[in-house]
Amino acid sequence: MEKSFSIPISRRDFMKMAGMAAAGVLAGGSIGGAGTVNAAGGRTSGAMTYAGKEIPVLFSVDVCVAGGGPSGTAAAIMAARNGARTVLVERGVALGGLAVLGCVYPFMQTHAPDSDTPYVAEVKERLRQHGIEPFDGVTQQTWHNPEILTLIYDEMCAEAGVEVLFQTVVVDTVVEGRTLTACIVQTIAGLAAIRAKTFIDSTGDAFLSRSAGVPYERGYEKTGKNQPLSFRFEMGGIDIDRLYQHVAVELQEDWCKSKPPYFEIAEAMHRKQRYKLEELMAKGVETGELTQEEAEYMQGYTILGKNGVMSMNCPEIPVKFSASDPVSYSKAVAYGRRMMHHIADYLIRHLPGFENAFISREAAMLGARESWRIRGKHYLVEDDYHNQSRFTDAVCRTAWFIDAHGEKVSEKLPKGGFYEIPYGSLVAEEIENLIVTGRCISASFILQASMRIQPTCMSIGEAAGIAAAWGLSKGIAANAVKWEAIPAKKRSYVSGEGAK
Repeated sequence: MEKSFSIPISRRDFMKMAGMAAAGVLAGGSIGGAGTVNAAGGRTSGAMTYAGKEIPVLFSVDVCVAGGGPSGTAAAIMAARNGARTVLVERGVALGGLAVLGCVYPFMQTHAPDSDTPYVAEVKERLRQHGIEPFDGVTQQTWHNPEILTLIYDEMCAEAGVEVLFQTVVVDTVVEGRTLTACIVQTIAGLAAIRAKTFIDSTGDAFLSRSAGVPYERGYEKTGKNQPLSFRFEMGGIDIDRLYQHVAVELQEDWCKSKPPYFEIAEAMHRKQRYKLEELMAKGVETGELTQEEAEYMQGYTILGKNGVMSMNCPEIPVKFSASDPVSYSKAVAYGRRMMHHIADYLIRHLPGFENAFISREAAMLGARESWRIRGKHYLVEDDYHNQSRFTDAVCRTAWFIDAHGEKVSEKLPKGGFYEIPYGSLVAEEIENLIVTGRCISASFILQASMRIQPTCMSIGEAAGIAAAWGLSKGIAANAVKWEAIPAKKRSYVSGEGAK
C-alpha cells in the first residue's frame, strides 16, 4: 500500500533526498522555512528501519515537542516563533492537556508577584478577546472555558507555523550516543518516525526522557507512592444562584469570596481548613450513601460561558492506585468513575441547587498530580521553597504552596515571597538535545507539589521553546544552553527582575 505522509523539509534537504533514500534517512534542515513533499505521485518519502521494518519519517524538523498540554503547547509555539521548524505531538484531539481534556479548570494562582511571563499574559488576553474574562478580582485564579482555550491554542499554533499531530502517541526513541535522533510514534496510519535536532519532553510523565535513558524518580522518596489521581467531570443543570444562596448566605461559607459567575465550593476532610460543606459530606458516610473515600474531598468551580455548569475537582482516587503503574492506573479509571457517580448522585439528592443536575462530561484523562520526574543537572528540593531560592538561570518564579495531597500541605510563603526554577532543572547530562518541561522536571516529590500548577508549567514550556531555538541558532546543545547568556530581550524571564 502506498504511503501518503506529508513531509515538511527544506529545499536543501529535498535536493539531498534522492541520494539518501537508499540509506533510509531524511536529514534535518536548518532553522527557517520548510517545503512539503508528498509521497504520492512516485516521489520518494523519507524512511527508516525500526524493529526490523521500514517506517516512514513523517517529519524532519528543528524541534519536536512531545505532549500538547499547557507546557508543551507553550514550548512549541515559542520555538516556532523564534524561527525553529516545529512539530507538536498530541495523543488526544485537543491541545491543552489537563486544562482541556482533564477538566482541570480554572488555573490556580502562583501567589508570586509579577509571575506572568509574556506567553501566560498573552493567553489570558486572548481569552478576553474571545469573551472570557479570566479574573474575578478576588481569587487571583484564571477562570477559563476549555473549548475556548483549545481553540486559542489552535490559533496560536497556526499563526506560529507549528505542525500539530493529533491522535499520535510517542512509543519509543532512537538514541545515538548522547543524542536523541528520532522518536517513534503511533499515528492513525500506523508507526512512523519524527526526526528533530532538539526534542522537548512535555509528556507530563517524562516518557521521552525515560525512553532515551535519562535517570528518573517516581513517587514520594519515603513511600514510593504517587500523589493521588483524580477523575474530574462536569455537571450541568445546576441552579448556580440557588447554590450560592445556600452555601454563601445560609451556611455563611466565606472561603470563596467571589460571586457568580465566579463561584466555587469545596470541602477537604484531611486539611486544616474547615469547610461548611464537610458536614453534608460526612452525613453521606453516616447514611451509607457515600464511602469515606468519596467524602474526603469535593470541589467544584463554575465555568465561564457554560451557564449552570460546574467543573468538579473530584473524586480524589485513593493513593493505593498508582499514576505510574499501567495496570493500577487502568483500574483507577473504573474505580474513579464509580466514585464520580456516587458523589454526583449524592449532591443531586442533598445539595440545594443541584436538584436538576446531571453529569454532562467526563474528563478524557485522569488528573495525575505527579508520576515520573527526571534527575537533571539541577535538582530542586523542599528547602528551595522555604529559602525562596534564586538562580542566575531562572526561567520563572512561583509561590504556590506545597500541595502534596496525602503527604504534606505546607504553609504559604510570606506575601511577596517566591522561589525560582532554574534552566538546569529542565535538562540532563545524559542526552544533549533534550529539554524537559512541566510537572516532570528535575525536582523532589515535595518541591514538585509546589511547581506543578498550570501557569508555572506554561512559563517553563515558554522558556524551553525559546532555549531550544536559541541553541539551534547558535550551534549549542540544548543541555549546554546558558539561559542567562540569551539576550534579556529574548528571554521570557530575567532572574531578579520578574517577567520581561
